[in-house]
Amino acid sequence: MKKYILIVIALFGIILTNSCSEDDLELKNPNQLSPDTFFSNESQVESAVNAVYANLQPFGLYGRLVFYMMDNMAHEQSGNGQQEGDKVTFYDFSFDSSLPSIKDYWDGCYRGINKANFVISNSDLINALPDGTLSATKKAKFIGEARFLRAHYYWLLVNRFGGVPIYLGDGTDNPEGQPRSTKADVIQLIIDDLKYASANLLDKNVETQGRVTKGAAQASLGKVYLYQGTQESYGLALDEFNKLSGYDLETNYYDNFMEETEHGVESIFEIEYDIELGFDQFWWSPVNGLGPNHATKRGQDYGVLDWFNVYPSDDLVSEFEPGDKRFADCFYVAGDKYNNGDNTFVEGDFAENGGNIRPVAWKKYQNYYKQPSENNNSGINVKVIRYSDVLLMMAECENEVGTQANAVGYINRVRLRAGLGNLPTNLTKQQVFEAIVHERKVELCGEQVRFDDMLRWGIVATELAGTNFQVGKNELWPIPDAEISSNANINSEDQNPGF
Repeated sequence: MKKYILIVIALFGIILTNSCSEDDLELKNPNQLSPDTFFSNESQVESAVNAVYANLQPFGLYGRLVFYMMDNMAHEQSGNGQQEGDKVTFYDFSFDSSLPSIKDYWDGCYRGINKANFVISNSDLINALPDGTLSATKKAKFIGEARFLRAHYYWLLVNRFGGVPIYLGDGTDNPEGQPRSTKADVIQLIIDDLKYASANLLDKNVETQGRVTKGAAQASLGKVYLYQGTQESYGLALDEFNKLSGYDLETNYYDNFMEETEHGVESIFEIEYDIELGFDQFWWSPVNGLGPNHATKRGQDYGVLDWFNVYPSDDLVSEFEPGDKRFADCFYVAGDKYNNGDNTFVEGDFAENGGNIRPVAWKKYQNYYKQPSENNNSGINVKVIRYSDVLLMMAECENEVGTQANAVGYINRVRLRAGLGNLPTNLTKQQVFEAIVHERKVELCGEQVRFDDMLRWGIVATELAGTNFQVGKNELWPIPDAEISSNANINSEDQNPGF
């Protein structure tokens, strides 16, 4: 188990247990706290920052809903008959503004933003602490963590909703609610926060495992630039990616998805889970990050021997080339060993509740490699950015503003680990683009990137032809009804098209 990171995750959990109460850091109004008395030592500053991390873990975000929502919309998987109806709505694009899970996603992000703002808006007090109480390096890096996490929460929002209300916690926020800002303004806030984080966070080799690092900020900033899709932004993205140092591909692809090999050389940003730290508040705090939430439900939800709510889609499975070693690391088939090699899957194991036999099941992020079943709680961390993702994004940038040969070189590094042959370096720009589309689809399958890739490439309508995806509507989610009814500065006219 993850004994080596228990201290860090316990610190993440301070806000969830006895150090700070719900009234302290689960804030409707951060000014209810007295910063003059709270930000008086390193422990208090750190616990306030740890509280910002806590909102990533519950099921309103990475604990459950994010992987269902994104994998289903991408049609990387198909649903078995027992899949819950609210999850099916993302597969068939029937979700609307009343759906509780969309509200949970929205609320989870804004509660995280609120906690980040509590730290950021009190930067002067933190910086005023004597260096003997908190060093200048730690002051800057704690504020940098809060700004990185605020950027990440806004990134989650802007990609799903477009322009959203911006809250800064600096005294300018309207207590009756902020109006929707433009997408460009939200992106600029994200860029500003990530620039600060990149300049002030610590390198991975000196930072405590589990905390965000300089590399995470650089990779995230590069990704934000990449998504803008302009000649200038491709160059800016490549500049950020080239700053990354100390990262490489794992020799074994599957090491990215086991509990015992987390925080490896390929990991740039991951969400922390450890069931030894508790998860008894998982179902009771979907968005607020209070109480132990140190488990995900992906193992049970996707597990072939357990709920088996979904299985990899035929389209995804057929994308793998013959001889691609990643196939065996992403999917189980009948005849595969599990439970430390003591058990063997048989065809009947791949039957859903209705009796249909499925040809493959998810292996990625499953615990079957070491146990006979999923026990409803998984402690495997969620990888948000891996170095292979960065290499393929660098290939995309090179294809746009550099050379096709350089782009192919990055792609081939990823293909080499998969046991595949090199692509020729004389490919055309279009051929390189098609190679990137393919490689990202297989390398990053089930990692919640495919839908956004299709959107930014402008291929989503073609790739999802025959589904219920509606152009001009389903690129975004609807603003939740609860936000429209409670925010005096947002009304039905502000709703996204088609909802």
